[in-house]
Amino acid sequence: MLDDLLGPDAAPERLVEGLGFTEGPAWHPGERRLYFSDVPGDARWRWGEQDGLELVARPAQMSNGSAFAPDLSLVVCEHATSRVVAWAPDGAVRILASAHQGRQLNSPNDVCVASDGTVYFTDPTYGRSAAHGHGVDRPPELDVRGLYRVDPATGALTCEHDGFDQPNGLCLSPDERLLYVNDTPRAQVLAFPRRPDGRLATPRVFAPDVGDGRFEHGIVDGMACDVHGNLWTTGPGGIWVFDRRGARLGVLAFDEPNVGNLTWGGRAWDELFVCATGSVYRLRTRVAGHHVALAGH
Repeated sequence: MLDDLLGPDAAPERLVEGLGFTEGPAWHPGERRLYFSDVPGDARWRWGEQDGLELVARPAQMSNGSAFAPDLSLVVCEHATSRVVAWAPDGAVRILASAHQGRQLNSPNDVCVASDGTVYFTDPTYGRSAAHGHGVDRPPELDVRGLYRVDPATGALTCEHDGFDQPNGLCLSPDERLLYVNDTPRAQVLAFPRRPDGRLATPRVFAPDVGDGRFEHGIVDGMACDVHGNLWTTGPGGIWVFDRRGARLGVLAFDEPNVGNLTWGGRAWDELFVCATGSVYRLRTRVAGHHVALAGH
């Protein structure tokens, strides 16, 4: 049951408020800070217990999803430039992906990094519309909305699946044998078996009917797994939690119009950080979140 993962007195604590639409949370264990974006505000921020809220970058190319790689590079999806970039700890930036088969990507949206450095990201068209301040108006060059893999050894970009309406959030299972990816308009989560070389096999529907796919009702978007393999995903009313078999354990309710993304952090990785509309929340859980081993931590 969900109560076993949360505890009887679990309650969200608002850490940040008053922004446009928060997204892309990623926890830096060395700094003990949460990095995240305000997409319409075109800014990247960080929050820490000691220093509070600090501006990291503006403009930030309407950055959305982000994740720390094993070497502590921050991998970021940029809506405005249609790129995936990696910011090294020394500030150097490297472009990981910007085009597929000679055509500019749509608007990379969310990203996760495996323990071997393989990068996976989704590429819907949301950032090619200026509606709600989440992108820049321009027609797409690609005729697919895909799920991509960046090989850690060669940097080669491969489209692993192109059968989505609009792919969005994604995360790895704790053993990294499955990659979960949601398709927002279809209101479902797919599970892709992951081969040893990082390639993905044919997916199955893991969780259907996570709402109705309408933004105003709350959508399946950001996702994360805990150490037991339970999948936590945004959805109508807050965060839906599924066990490893796809059975729904319950819904963690939030009094916000839309919950966009989530990640674990804290000293013991048992603090759940949630980006919801213009705010960021923290919720202490009984279960720790899954994360890849990061350099020195």
